[in-house]
Amino acid sequence: MLEGKVLETIKKYNMINKKDRIVIGVSGGPDSISLLNVLYNLKEKLDIKIYVAHINHMIRKEADEETEFVKKFANNLGIECYVKKVKVEEEAKKLKIGTEEAGRNIRYNFFEEVANSVGANKIATAHNSNDNAETVLMNIIRGTSIAGLKGIVKVRDEKFIRPLIECTRDEIEEYCEIEELNPRYDKSNDENIYTRNKIRNLLIPFIKKEFNPNIIESINRLSNIAYEEEEYIEKIVKKEFKDLLLNTSEEMKKNSNLGVENNYIGNNIIKSNIIILDLHKFNKLDNVIKSKIILYTIAKVYGKTTGIEKIHIDDIIKLCGNNIGNKYLVPKKGLHVLVKKGKIFFSLSEPSVDE
Repeated sequence: MLEGKVLETIKKYNMINKKDRIVIGVSGGPDSISLLNVLYNLKEKLDIKIYVAHINHMIRKEADEETEFVKKFANNLGIECYVKKVKVEEEAKKLKIGTEEAGRNIRYNFFEEVANSVGANKIATAHNSNDNAETVLMNIIRGTSIAGLKGIVKVRDEKFIRPLIECTRDEIEEYCEIEELNPRYDKSNDENIYTRNKIRNLLIPFIKKEFNPNIIESINRLSNIAYEEEEYIEKIVKKEFKDLLLNTSEEMKKNSNLGVENNYIGNNIIKSNIIILDLHKFNKLDNVIKSKIILYTIAKVYGKTTGIEKIHIDDIIKLCGNNIGNKYLVPKKGLHVLVKKGKIFFSLSEPSVDE
């Protein structure tokens, strides 16, 4: 049964602990309705409280009916359901981003809002093993590092969990039939407009027919190997980062004797996020670890690494290797990397190199 498999996944990746309060993102489709039903059936065993969050993207004419379906389904289970309607296409145009990206951002922001309002510490989404295989293929096509081969992260930031990640789409649809869940099907998934739909509806069926009928399982094995190796490397990166770390803006705010760092920060100390690393130690590391350290540091300062490409990382490594004078780079708007007096500064403020 699907529920047993989900329980194994939860235990394997330590997704859920007793007394967790979990917001479940539910669209009304087979995946999310199955996830809701499974966690409802397991809630006593797991000792958890669950809530439902549903976003109506206001794109398809069926959207309102799907919203009512989710509300009724949750109500029948006695679960609180939070709903938000957003004109995603209009938001995408305003922000000048793709509809898919806008929809994803809106969904996750809403899930966080609901979690904060109900005091939940986990957010569960219904990604499955097919979704993961599609993501890996999409990353390969776009050009990816080893990290991209991990696909969909099973547990992110100790908050976002994917209990269905080891279940196939076929298993989920069979579960829906057995449990008579009658989910709603998004017809736009059949339209080969978006990259993911093309991979799902055209590329994977072609590979199955012509090369490997078990391509989903094969890609997920690759994904698991990449996941395990990246987890190991991340432990090394965190250890090296700790050894390299000289100071942060938080520590510097507490320190009245700021010295050189104060000249660098100027009047922006309270406003800026700053991390300072030891240049000499950094230059002794292998390039693989240097690259990971840079990404790890940028994520801590900037909040994300979106838009940081290999060329930016290579430029930062080269800048650190040269160590000539007061030089800095702007790999992304608002993010500055400065090499000065044996130190590497990662900052959101524009550095001063007049000293």
